[in-house]
Amino acid sequence: MRILVVDDDRRLCNIVKRGLQEDGYAVDLAYDGQEGEDLAGINPYDLIILDVMMPKKDGVAVCQSLRDDKINTPILILTAKDAVEDRVKGLDAGADDYLVKPFAFSELLARIRALLRRGGTSRSPEIQVGNLVLNTLSREARIGPKAIELTSKEYVILEYFMRHPNMVITRTMIEEHAWDYDFDSISNLVDVYIRRLRRKIDDENEESLIQTMRGAGYRLKAP
Repeated sequence: MRILVVDDDRRLCNIVKRGLQEDGYAVDLAYDGQEGEDLAGINPYDLIILDVMMPKKDGVAVCQSLRDDKINTPILILTAKDAVEDRVKGLDAGADDYLVKPFAFSELLARIRALLRRGGTSRSPEIQVGNLVLNTLSREARIGPKAIELTSKEYVILEYFMRHPNMVITRTMIEEHAWDYDFDSISNLVDVYIRRLRRKIDDENEESLIQTMRGAGYRLKAP
């Protein structure tokens, strides 16, 4: 999952980025409202964290502009403005959630998970495709009764596949959701991680769960 954090407080941005990366998210940063709006218009983020009081364009105006442009990415406003009228203004501009600074990082992570679940049909923290199960809360994976150990990046890629079963996923889509803006797209890292995942989730006697779609990308086969 790829998240955009827009805040002019560079120290806070770096803290939030480090914490989100430790939880397996790819993170891009923007330090003013206009830069954030531009990045959100270019890249397919899974979620946007938006401050309100920023140079060039405030967060509420950015949120309103993105919604006017039909960008429906979940937006969490993260701000020091804690008055009821500020919360109402942010939510009415199209934000999906509102969290006041200072905040507990565990609460921020919980709210992010809740917003990301809204995009699916299930409210359960578990995603299941066949006998492959991923718990998005504990970040544990298993196939049948067998637990699977995943690295942070393997988890992110497998979660992306499991949220889109039977859908062709291109390498570009994987890169955009698992890595940040600085990723070198000419590397073969995507293929490397797909091979690692196959070794962990496949039964050697059966067809691979992650199928190669020649000239297109990959697909997680669902029963």
